Amino acid sequence: MDTSDQPASIPAATVVVFRRAPDGGAPQILMVTRDRAMSFAGGMAVFPGGRVDPEDYALAETLGTAFDLDEAAHRIAAVRETLEETGLVIGIAEGATDAHAREARALLLEQGALAPVLEAMGWTLALDALVPFARWHPKNERLPRVFDTRFYLADLGTGAVELEIDATENTHLFWSGAAEALEAAERGDLSVIYPTRRNLERLAQFASFEEARAHAEAIPVRTITPWMEERGGERWLAIPADAGYPVDGEPLTSAHRA
Repeated sequence: MDTSDQPASIPAATVVVFRRAPDGGAPQILMVTRDRAMSFAGGMAVFPGGRVDPEDYALAETLGTAFDLDEAAHRIAAVRETLEETGLVIGIAEGATDAHAREARALLLEQGALAPVLEAMGWTLALDALVPFARWHPKNERLPRVFDTRFYLADLGTGAVELEIDATENTHLFWSGAAEALEAAERGDLSVIYPTRRNLERLAQFASFEEARAHAEAIPVRTITPWMEERGGERWLAIPADAGYPVDGEPLTSAHRA
């Protein structure tokens, strides 16, 4: 198949950040609503994350970790993007107060890379705190860019922290149970792209971060590239039935591909 006219894939990382629900119910996850002007997933609710930068690979090369360079760089990008977009500190060995997080975020926005932030704050990375959950590489000829995204899980515990919006790309930050987010999408109060909906359905199965971690560790991560097929005379966008997802497809007429 000739792929010369298809855009090159961009490596990216995203994080599903858990916190305990204030009412003691199902855990909540952090979501951001992207600015409608953004070319990718504009106006959609997604998990924090973004592309892997060259500086992330440069930092990964200096670390002595059990992860290969590519995996370490993706995890670094997940830590960096979460701090930049939300003001939350994840994947750091040392404890961080709200004041530390604000200082680190301001420095990150100034420097544009995580390495100088770590040095200034006296922090060391704890990349094993991020749990591999999924990898999605959708192909869509209508998009100018195609992202190859690795999904991770992270736990905030009580989640008693301040959040700061990245007004350049996102317009809203909010905590929600996965099931509640799906219900909001069904009502039309929330817009989600196809991978986000499938991941919300998967996350809605878990009553705690520990359950989600155990599930993720039991199912090897594989790259998911949705495809179109006929089901009952209707075109569907489908994914593998054995990849850990409770729903393996959706009619093309209702699927938001970007």
